[in-house]
Amino acid sequence: MSGRRVKLAVFLGLGLLVALLLAGVVSSAASSKPDGLDATAREGCTFNADDEITGGDCLAKSAKDHDLADSPLADYGIRGIDNPFVSTGLSGVAGVLLVGAIGGGLFWVLRRRDPAGKD
Repeated sequence: MSGRRVKLAVFLGLGLLVALLLAGVVSSAASSKPDGLDATAREGCTFNADDEITGGDCLAKSAKDHDLADSPLADYGIRGIDNPFVSTGLSGVAGVLLVGAIGGGLFWVLRRRDPAGKD
């Protein structure tokens, strides 16, 4: 393997390691408060102690669960794992690995090939 390919492999490997650490550890520190879109959709509603809509007039009243709400990776976690820190971290790692595999596969399929047949 040439020095250029080794440097590229080290760079990609370190990038993957950083992405996995961020997804696995830092993702659990994300705020559980509604983001800007959710907060705007909830304006005008009244809520009970369990944060369920009890009245008012807002967009969130007409919200429905997504068709994949019962999937194994729904709601930034993994179904069946009760520890929220571990569940969120593992779902982040799974997401990074899935996106990396799809992206790597696409790059491998679409890469330029040497006209002489050498890779």
